[in-house]
Amino acid sequence: MDVVIERACGMDVHKDNITACVMTAEGKEIQTFSTKTVFLLQLVNWIKQHNCTHVAMESTSVYWKPIVNLLKAEDIEFLVVNAQHMKAVPGRKTDVKDAEWIAKLLRHGLLKASYIPDRNQRELRELVRYRRSIIEERARQHNRIQKVLEGANIKLGSVVSDVLGVSARDMLDAIADDEEDPEKLANFARRTMKKKKEELELALRGYINSHQRLMLKRSWAGLVPGQNESAGKRKSAKTKRSALTEAAHSVRGSKNYLGALYWRTASRKGKNRAGIVVAHAMLPYLLLSLNPKRNVCRLRRRLL
Repeated sequence: MDVVIERACGMDVHKDNITACVMTAEGKEIQTFSTKTVFLLQLVNWIKQHNCTHVAMESTSVYWKPIVNLLKAEDIEFLVVNAQHMKAVPGRKTDVKDAEWIAKLLRHGLLKASYIPDRNQRELRELVRYRRSIIEERARQHNRIQKVLEGANIKLGSVVSDVLGVSARDMLDAIADDEEDPEKLANFARRTMKKKKEELELALRGYINSHQRLMLKRSWAGLVPGQNESAGKRKSAKTKRSALTEAAHSVRGSKNYLGALYWRTASRKGKNRAGIVVAHAMLPYLLLSLNPKRNVCRLRRRLL
C-alpha cells in the first residue's frame, strides 16, 4: 500500500497516560507519556524531534483537547478520529498495538478527521452546555420539591409562578422548620405576592409529615438518596454528589470530629461513602449558620 504521509505519529489517549508511536521510513519508535502538562510538553518535543508532520488520535472523551491545543500552537497537523472509523484487527488490544495501528492507518492516508471547531467555538460550546446542565438540574430540583408539596396537598405551585422564588423559598424553609400555620406562612409573601395572601393561606393548608419536611431540607442540600427497590429488595441507593459532599471530602485532613468521622467511615466503607456520611453530619451546622435561631441538637436528631 502506498505511503501518503512519510513521518506520522499515532496516539492511544487515556485519562492518565498516552502511548505514542512514531512511524517513519527508518522504522518506528514507541513511548508512553503521562497526561500531566509537563509530560505533554515532552511529548510534543519528542514528536518535533522526529520531524512528524501529522499526528492522529481517537476522540476519547475530552482527553484529546489538551494535546490538540499544544499541537496547534506548534503548527503540527492533527487528526482527531472517531474510534469506529479505525477499529483494530482482532487481537490488537494493547495500548502499544493501538498506537501502532493508528500510526499505520495515518501513514497510508486511511483516516478521516472529525470536525474540530476552533478554540473559541469550543470554549463557547462548553459554557453553553454547562449553563444548560445547570438549568436542567434546577428544573429537576423544582420538580422534586413540587412532588413533595403535592404529596402533602400543599398547592403552593398553583399560586406562585416559581416554587424556588424568594417568597416561596422562605415559606418552604418555614415549613421545613415545623411551621404549619397557613397565615404565618403566607406572611412571608413579598412585593406583589402580598396581594395573594388569601389564596396563599388556602394553598398552604395541607398535611405535611415529618419525612416530607426531611425531604425538603435535604433537597436544598442535594443529599437526597435515590430509590432503588425491586421485587421487595432494596438495593444500594446512590446519593447525588453536591457541593456539600465535596466539602466533606476536603475535611479529611482536619484534626476534629469531622476528620475523625471521615477516616473512621472510610476504613470500613470506603472514601465515597465516608464523604456522604460526613456531608450528612455537616448539614445541621450549615443550616444553623444560615439561621442561628435553629437548635443544632434538634436538627441533628431530625436529619441524622
